[in-house]
Amino acid sequence: MSQIETSQPSGDAAGLPARAAALDILGAALSGRSGLDAGLAHPAVKALEPRDRAFARALAMATLRHLGPIDAALQARVKKPPPERVVNLLRIGAAQLFLLKTPPHAAVDSTVGLTPPAFKGLVNAVLRGLTREPPNLADPDIMAPPWLYARWRAVFGEAEARNLAALIAQEPATDLSLKDAGQAEVLAAALEAEVLPGGTLRTERGGDVTGWPGFDEGAWWIQDASAAVPVRLLDAKPGETALDMCAAPGGKTLQLAAAGASVTALDRSGPRLQRVAENLARTGLSAEVVEADAATWADGRAFDAVLLDAPCSATGTFRRHPDVLWVARPSDVVSLAAVQSRLLDAAARRVKPGGRLVYCVCSLEPEEGEAQVAGFLGRMSGFTLDPIAPGEAGAPEASLRPDGTLRILPHHRPGGTDGFYIARFRHA
Repeated sequence: MSQIETSQPSGDAAGLPARAAALDILGAALSGRSGLDAGLAHPAVKALEPRDRAFARALAMATLRHLGPIDAALQARVKKPPPERVVNLLRIGAAQLFLLKTPPHAAVDSTVGLTPPAFKGLVNAVLRGLTREPPNLADPDIMAPPWLYARWRAVFGEAEARNLAALIAQEPATDLSLKDAGQAEVLAAALEAEVLPGGTLRTERGGDVTGWPGFDEGAWWIQDASAAVPVRLLDAKPGETALDMCAAPGGKTLQLAAAGASVTALDRSGPRLQRVAENLARTGLSAEVVEADAATWADGRAFDAVLLDAPCSATGTFRRHPDVLWVARPSDVVSLAAVQSRLLDAAARRVKPGGRLVYCVCSLEPEEGEAQVAGFLGRMSGFTLDPIAPGEAGAPEASLRPDGTLRILPHHRPGGTDGFYIARFRHA
């Protein structure tokens, strides 16, 4: 099992502030959707020294990426579950022992130091027991929540489900989309990056991205390689009108604007639209930004090209957001599928005759992908599937389905990629 290289925290000998911050990040991440982002943005985390903050983040993320095997190891040693905060202490203690190369005495002593007095003996005994009998934290069969892994086996088969689960533990590289594709070679050299099919740059570079070459000039933005495919398939031309529904945080809006289209970015969240505006300002690109519910937007315009990146369970994003696997519930898939159907119908009403519509979700669940397309085609006689060609837009060829839609699985691209479902339609 590979271990994660990271500097140990500075400050006091036990590094308790950094570990306490990791504990808070983990608790926030498991509290619900957007919890991880909230935890990482908490003032107490931001107040740490840079090295301590990096350690806290690395510890929380390592724990989340291995939560299934860690919990299995702990459950074998703890007969009666203690309070959730104590469980999280045991989790980060195990992650330090087996994933972050923390010396056993430091991992155990610092974890016990954060533990309420009534549970210090339990935490000490469990962690020391684990050091004597190290668990297997790389078993793909227990890497995902059981209900979700069972779904993947049923939908994709045993082998594909294991391939999916094996990627949960891996820390991803950073993917970048470029404002000017002509700068790919220069920026790839400056960022020590690989140019992927379709033009995405992939770099293993670390540190604060605001200091990377090209950031201040707005030459690129962070966007997973899979997330960049839908706009390329929409193929908006200079002078065409394009609508990006559910636009925040704005990567796809930036792609459309960089292609020369006249772009309207629509989203119901004002705070998230602020991020779109900030990204537009940094890159020097322009778009009309509208705060409204896409399903009920009163504007009567129709567009040459419409993109709907619909709200979804986001199970395909587990490489960067492993928390989504543990906060998702089966009922979420059902409720989100109903939202997606309404938004697809609303998107169809925005497409000019002869125009294009691309629907996508960063979900691995068929109710949010294949089933949505089947239902939409049954309801909308004026739309037909526009089949995607093998390798088009840089999509992995393994992702192409017989009907010309894409089911991108995270292991379809070397080094991993976000899971996506993508379909392209034409309006008669």
